[in-house]
Amino acid sequence: MTGAAARLDVWLWRARFFKTRSMAARFVEEGRVRLTHAGQESRVEKSSRPVKVGDHLVFAVGGRLIAVTVEALGERRGPPVEARGLYSALQKS
Repeated sequence: MTGAAARLDVWLWRARFFKTRSMAARFVEEGRVRLTHAGQESRVEKSSRPVKVGDHLVFAVGGRLIAVTVEALGERRGPPVEARGLYSALQKS
């Protein structure tokens, strides 16, 4: 993967939505994530799907709906403060 994109499962793990990368991969492969890239919305079923800065993700975890914009890809799974810098809440328009 290039520096301009990251695997979806890795990004979800780095952003601390899941405790393990395998949990994130299983969640994605069940088709429970919607990705909007360049105005095109699709359901993602492959954990290797690349995400880029500016993409929008929508998914439900733990009974709550999460809608975020990818702000950064991250280099590692850091502390929660660092993880929160990887995304911002998606604003309804």
